[in-house]
Amino acid sequence: MSVDEELMDLKMDADLKKNILTTGTSLVGIVCKDCIVMAGDRKTTAGGQIVMDKDRQKVVAINDYLVLSGTGIASDIEMLKKLIRAQLKLKELKDHQRPTVRESANLIAATNYKNIRQPAMIPFTAGMMVGGFDADGDVELYSVEPAGSAKKVNDFDANFSSGMPYILGLLERMYKKDMTMEEGVELAVESIKASSERDTASGHGVDVFTITRDGIRHISKQVVEKVYTEHK
Repeated sequence: MSVDEELMDLKMDADLKKNILTTGTSLVGIVCKDCIVMAGDRKTTAGGQIVMDKDRQKVVAINDYLVLSGTGIASDIEMLKKLIRAQLKLKELKDHQRPTVRESANLIAATNYKNIRQPAMIPFTAGMMVGGFDADGDVELYSVEPAGSAKKVNDFDANFSSGMPYILGLLERMYKKDMTMEEGVELAVESIKASSERDTASGHGVDVFTITRDGIRHISKQVVEKVYTEHK
């Protein structure tokens, strides 16, 4: 490896570490007994300084069997969602069968890997969580880091969101194996609320999705309403 390549790798590592705490999002994915629960906050910021949007849904179903949530640069996340939706549909038409959740996660990982290694004035930054159910009914959750590796999640994850330290601390204490869907939903909501209390780039509400072998449900959309009262 040349000196220039080594310097580029060092810069890339530094950018990734910096973006862990500046991505301005709280995401959570929880593996329950017979389902996956995914949740996210609704605030978007510019550099963590200014609130740009108080009603941005960060967890979305991109088709009938797959839910994505993203942290990083908003434009990169939106473009990646559109690209992956189209590529999965093309693969389904070509292979005459639906891609698996694992294949979908690896496709996103390969795209991230390629994008982040192309020289650009603005580095590509998009970490993703991928949850879905396969044609045989299996439900799975994957975490895709901005650098392009995909990892199957067997318990819980918060990806590289800025709320990650607060979420993981809570989940380390509260998560238990084989949680029911109701327990998972409650824990996911509490995770987003906990991070919103301390992470300045997160907040303004919660979206919660459940994924089972029977399908995807957007079961909760909570928004924050400001109420000012006299302090006595």
